[in-house]
Amino acid sequence: MSKKQINKELILFMPSIEGGGVEKNFFLISNFLAKKYKNVSVITISNKYRKKFNNSINFITLNSKYWDSFGRRFKYFLSFYLLIKELIKSRKKIVFAFQANIYCIILCKFFCINIITRSNSAPEGWSRNFIKNSIFKFFLSRADQIIVNSLDFKKNLSKRFFVNPKCIFNPLNSQEIRRLSKSKAKKIFPKKNCLKIINIGRFVDQKDQITLLKSLKELNGKINFHAVLIGRGIYEKKLKNFIEVNGLNKKIHIIDFKENPFPYLKQADIFVLSSKFEGLPNVLLESIVLKKFIISSDCPTGPREILLNGKGGLLFKTGNHKQLSQKIIFYTQNRNKCRKMLNLSFKQLHRFDSKVNLNKYLNVLKPYLFVNK
Repeated sequence: MSKKQINKELILFMPSIEGGGVEKNFFLISNFLAKKYKNVSVITISNKYRKKFNNSINFITLNSKYWDSFGRRFKYFLSFYLLIKELIKSRKKIVFAFQANIYCIILCKFFCINIITRSNSAPEGWSRNFIKNSIFKFFLSRADQIIVNSLDFKKNLSKRFFVNPKCIFNPLNSQEIRRLSKSKAKKIFPKKNCLKIINIGRFVDQKDQITLLKSLKELNGKINFHAVLIGRGIYEKKLKNFIEVNGLNKKIHIIDFKENPFPYLKQADIFVLSSKFEGLPNVLLESIVLKKFIISSDCPTGPREILLNGKGGLLFKTGNHKQLSQKIIFYTQNRNKCRKMLNLSFKQLHRFDSKVNLNKYLNVLKPYLFVNK
């Protein structure tokens, strides 16, 4: 007698969609899975991003966009209410969490539901004391599968929490990035001959743009540069105050978050990443696609991996603005050498190919989606 196959509903869980690199991956992965598998749902409170998803996806949210303005923690609470309602309806489900992983693991284990989590940033950012380490060590091992997005991240997580995560690189759609970069956009750099520096990211402690500003203050008067920071966040006022107090208004400008940052990135000479920690920063991959040289903090995790241990771009010690200044000067004095480094990192972009890495996600999910009864 043949066994009956049960096709479970796949629930993708991301309470707060905020428009960064993690979200880009979420859109790509969700829409790919919806093309390969019919029964896909997304649970989020970020109603305004509904149009980013394939029409075949069951979009589970609160009807009003009113909740979009609330903080991430409150969105977590509302999303768990929606998730619990779905799990009560039927147990023929699998949850794939992109946020609030520990809470999701606890909830899914209570309902005897398979749970797969995707960690987006190195544990240096979310496991800073003994109690948190103990909690993560206990609950992460209860997940059916953990996915991370860099090999260093995998080693880091394995060593710290005694788990065996699977590494799947961020799916990079180079063709789409180049297409979007051709959109019309305002010129953000002066026409005069100067070094054009750009940073794109949320204005929060993790991204540490203050280190970049300190570096540029030191370089003011030594080299001719113009810098643009694109983003938004709770540190915006702090960054603007630093620029004002140090008389850098004519040299550094802050521009609000852009849905499509690529026409602006295309105008720059170099991209500087100053983060304290990452996972696998999309913006570095996007910069390489557009042939922009990278100077990055050697933070955990991702930059060293993307930049081939410093052979494909320059790395500086995290938080060290003086070393960053030296790296920027090195670029101005060694442009041909830096161009060769950029070409080397460009040739290695195949590691992050969209089709290859998206199919890896599908392969991880298949054993849980199709079950013989």
